[in-house]
Amino acid sequence: MNPNPLKTTTFFHKHISLRLLFALVLTIASISSYASEIGLGKHEPSKSNITRFVVESSIKYQTIDNFSASDGWSMQFIGVWPKEKQEKMADWLFSTKNDAQGKPKGIGLSLWRFNIGTGSAEQGAASGIDNVWTRTECFLLPNGTYDWEKQKGQRNFLQLAKERGVNQFLGFILSAPVYWTQNGLATNTGRNATFNLKEDHYVDYARFIANVIQGLEKHDGIKLGYVCPFNEPDGHWNWVGSGQEGTAATKSEIAKTVRLMGNEFSMNKIDTKILVSESFDYNCMYRVHPNVKPDRGYQIQSFFRPDSTATYIGNVPNVPRLMAAHSYWTDTPLSDLRKIRMEMGNELKKNNVRYWQTELCIMGNDNEIGGGGGKDLTMKTALYVARVIHHDLVYANASAWQWWRSVGTGDYKDGLIYANPDKTLKDGTFTDSKLMWVLGNYSRFIRPGAIRLGVSAYDNKGKLILEGDTDPYALMISAYENKGNAPVIIVINYGDTERTFELKWKGNVPKGWQPYCTSDEKDFNLQPMTKIKYGKEIIVPARSVITYVGIY
Repeated sequence: MNPNPLKTTTFFHKHISLRLLFALVLTIASISSYASEIGLGKHEPSKSNITRFVVESSIKYQTIDNFSASDGWSMQFIGVWPKEKQEKMADWLFSTKNDAQGKPKGIGLSLWRFNIGTGSAEQGAASGIDNVWTRTECFLLPNGTYDWEKQKGQRNFLQLAKERGVNQFLGFILSAPVYWTQNGLATNTGRNATFNLKEDHYVDYARFIANVIQGLEKHDGIKLGYVCPFNEPDGHWNWVGSGQEGTAATKSEIAKTVRLMGNEFSMNKIDTKILVSESFDYNCMYRVHPNVKPDRGYQIQSFFRPDSTATYIGNVPNVPRLMAAHSYWTDTPLSDLRKIRMEMGNELKKNNVRYWQTELCIMGNDNEIGGGGGKDLTMKTALYVARVIHHDLVYANASAWQWWRSVGTGDYKDGLIYANPDKTLKDGTFTDSKLMWVLGNYSRFIRPGAIRLGVSAYDNKGKLILEGDTDPYALMISAYENKGNAPVIIVINYGDTERTFELKWKGNVPKGWQPYCTSDEKDFNLQPMTKIKYGKEIIVPARSVITYVGIY
């Protein structure tokens, strides 16, 4: 759930107080740091003498579980558009097939995030949520029975994903069903930032999620392998009326809920994994965020160290040593992009916990590309996000990387696809974006089970350059080995000039490379380029992302 007040124009005009103040504070702070970043905005390489990269196939890091996006705030309507339009968008998002020229038809997302609804749509204007796109239906009815025909558009896209080979599904929910919340709404309105759930309905909430898991599998043949029962409970736009679905929660309330869910799942023989807590900011994962209540911080330690007896969930059934967190607010300045991820990554490793990055879109403090307002179909946003993906994978060791909205519907940088609905909301036009295809440079070729490998960099004198695989102003390179030892290398050229280098692979050396390029050049969307013989010089066009797939 994107907490930015600019998420839609409606929110910008009508819900600006707390969340806008938070955005402004972060933006002002980041502008100060932004001004001090040498070369920022000029795309000047800081490690310009690197001439050779070597993939160290014996140095292995995290296993990649998936790349993903969500149906949030879009598919309830898009999913009932004319079938041919749904099919086209589904091909873009999920297909792993190529056309007759060998060009990928889509980006091959390997997991799909399904927003479990809360009932705000049935409340209409009384929900306190002005934008119809951000309301959700609920399977649960007021009389306690379930209607499995609800959320039809979203359920249609679950099937479209499955038909194209997606076999990982995650259910996330932004609030408890409105029948059980303390204020009768799916949007929070106070109570000192506590969980918007009546005390006598904790068990009901756990059972509701279990019922949704079982209902979707029984009626739609969709197995939710993962569920996230909280979304940004530490984000303080959730403390009082934000005008969108969401609730705050303390770590104790999260732990209480997860323990009840573990028991409910165990009794019903449900093997779905429970993930916490989709934090709004990496800082909350390993320390206290300066703008957030102290009882929202140190989440890694609180949930997975046995001595944190009040909040420990490491022994709860269905809870893996795996956490979910969002990359918002930590992508600028560049020093924080690296530092925060290294610090969080070290704490995760210390506690033997893996993590998934489960949401990102552009925010008000991402001032290098003009903030979140105003959609952008070009490489400007695509490269900026690619740089974040690289840092999440390389410095924080993310095992999964997931974008927020698969389809944006407003003038905001939050979509992979952008739709322009007609007045009925049941039809419209749509277009792809360079961001979607750049995500595809990762998701289409790095498949579940791939392992990230080490990359060494050397200058023109043969000297090893520390962290030479990451130049945020120029080349960023990461390497992977899919199942079957198939090599994949991703190269980002953030700079304004073409770059050349030598590429070596220590291990099972391929005969050559098949490059797939995404750039601002028209139709260069995972465009297959001329195959390169192993050992030949690699040339990377300016402001592009290229995936090199090994050929044997």
